[in-house]
Amino acid sequence: MINRDLELKIEKRFGSGKVILLIGPRQVGKTTLFNKLLKDKDYLFLNGDDPTVRKILTSPNLEQLKNIIGNYKLVFIDEAQRIEHIGLTLKLITDQLKDIQVLVSGSSAFELNNYTQEPLTGRKWEYQLFPISWSEFEAHAGYLKAQQQLELRIIYGMYPEVITHFGDEKEILKQLTDSYLYKDLLSYGGIRKPEILEKLLRALAFQIGSEVSYNELAQLLGIDKKTVASYIDLLSQAYVVFKLPSYSKNLRNEIKTNQKIYFYDTGVRNMIIGDLNPLELRQDKGNLWENFLIAERLKQNAYTGSLAKSYFWRTVSQQEVDYVEEEGGRINAFEFKWNPNSKVKIPKTFEATYDTRIAVIHNDNFRDFLK
Repeated sequence: MINRDLELKIEKRFGSGKVILLIGPRQVGKTTLFNKLLKDKDYLFLNGDDPTVRKILTSPNLEQLKNIIGNYKLVFIDEAQRIEHIGLTLKLITDQLKDIQVLVSGSSAFELNNYTQEPLTGRKWEYQLFPISWSEFEAHAGYLKAQQQLELRIIYGMYPEVITHFGDEKEILKQLTDSYLYKDLLSYGGIRKPEILEKLLRALAFQIGSEVSYNELAQLLGIDKKTVASYIDLLSQAYVVFKLPSYSKNLRNEIKTNQKIYFYDTGVRNMIIGDLNPLELRQDKGNLWENFLIAERLKQNAYTGSLAKSYFWRTVSQQEVDYVEEEGGRINAFEFKWNPNSKVKIPKTFEATYDTRIAVIHNDNFRDFLK
């Protein structure tokens, strides 16, 4: 089992009087993590995939909840997004049964947050679990083995099952993309045209590292811009992609409204376009490396509780910085190059305007960026 960075953080919240909520995509290990934390403890397990569980946890009264929970002090509700009005049920437990610690996991942020956002205000500790982070992988595999597998991880990604089933990566990725990308989104997202979703995902997968135009995507797919925006929002909330907005503060010619879109997992991205070739054979090596690093940085920031906001930077005259972070008024900026010997054109305008130095991250020094 690969140990997770969130484990100790969550364990410290036991007995806090609040619901512990763990959200993230399917198959990243949410259930495994909670099961590990509950090992050797007496707890009630309720699975939201079970129709009976869904029925009894949809709008129960207090007496019904007392009967369901019985003498248990720990309750684990898995796949909670399947249970209608689960937020109100959790609020009732938290407010009225104060000695009960509830752990809740869910794989669809848009569904679960709709149910829990308002009822659980001030009543929850919320955590996001992503595919395995580089620091978790290195702690599991050791420094040398992790370094040896860097290119494999960029190609096949960081899902736990992909990492632990060496040689079966292709089949596992195919199952992963078929099940969680399409079935979850189609069932929860109100998407009526799955073929459009598939084409949109492919278009986004080919555009990683480039600015995305909703107008161009709308024309390409034969749908309106509003639909493109709503589909991309759903993909973001389902932890398939994330948006990187442009940074602009001081210069008149800075790009202000554009955004880039990256995938949470490069293995999923590569499976979507059907290209699992090794790095040396790829035309998209630079963009793939950029996506990998930014996704890993996002995980690390989430797990360490960083408040940094993430951006890219570009001017109309094509000066560009791959990745910018702003935290507490301080700016950090990074350029990504796979090869340590690549020539890098550093925009001096950015460094002078924002009083910072742009660091170049390559395959020899990337650990400093991710740890």
